[in-house]
Amino acid sequence: MPGGRLTQQERQQIALGLADGLAYAEIARRLDRPTSTVTREVMRNGGPAAYRADLAHRATERRTRRKQAAHRDPKAPPQTDGRDAEAVREYEETFTTVLIGSGMPKMMSRVMACLCLTDSGSLTASELAQRLQVSPASVSKAIAFLDSQGLVRREADEGRRERYVVDDDVWYRSMMASARAIAQVVDIARQGVGVLGPGTQAATRLENVARFLDFVSESTARAAEQARDILHAKPGPAAGGAEEQSPDH
Repeated sequence: MPGGRLTQQERQQIALGLADGLAYAEIARRLDRPTSTVTREVMRNGGPAAYRADLAHRATERRTRRKQAAHRDPKAPPQTDGRDAEAVREYEETFTTVLIGSGMPKMMSRVMACLCLTDSGSLTASELAQRLQVSPASVSKAIAFLDSQGLVRREADEGRRERYVVDDDVWYRSMMASARAIAQVVDIARQGVGVLGPGTQAATRLENVARFLDFVSESTARAAEQARDILHAKPGPAAGGAEEQSPDH
C-alpha cells in the first residue's frame, strides 16, 4: 500500500470519483489507500461538493511550509499537554471545513472550532484573534453571528473582559434557536395565505410550507429537550428511597 502524502494525480482521481458519485471507500480502494485518508483529504478541503484537486494540492503545500517554519522557529512554545500540535491543527482544519459544509460562514466556523477545541471552552476576543491570526473586528463579527444562533454565550472574567464560552448546552441552545427561527417562517407563511387568498395556488403552496416547517420546528424542539433530559440526567436514588450500598455492606 503506498504511503506518504497524496500526489496531485491521486487528488485528481479523488475529484473524478466524487464527481461520479463514488463512496469514499470505493475511491480509496481504487487508489490503494485507507478510506480514512480519502475522507480526511476531502473534508479538509471543502467537502465532497466543493473539493478541487488543484486547490487541495496547494493547500497541502501551504500546510507543509507552515509546519516546516514552526519546526524552525525557536520561539515556538513547547507542547506540555502531550498532544501532537500538527495533528491538532489538521483536525481543527477538518472540523472547520465540516462546519462550513453545514452552512456556517467561514470565519464563524473558524471561531467555533477554535472555541470547541480548547480545554476551557472559553477565550477572549484578543485570544481568538491571536490564535486565528485575524483582526479583532473579524472576531467580533463572528461572535455576533454565533451568539445570535445560540452557539456561544458571553461572560465577564476577573479583568472585566468579555469571554466567549461553549459548554455542554451549546448544541441544545443552537437547536432551540433554530426551532424558533423556523417557527417565525411558519408564522409568516400563514400570514401569506390570508394575503394571497385561501384556495389560490400560491396560498396553497405557502400553507404546505407552513405545515411542513411547523412539524419540523416542533419535532426539533421536542427532540432537543428529550436529548438534554436523557443525556444530562443524574442517577436517582435506589429503589425504595434508600441510597445504594456498596458490596461491602
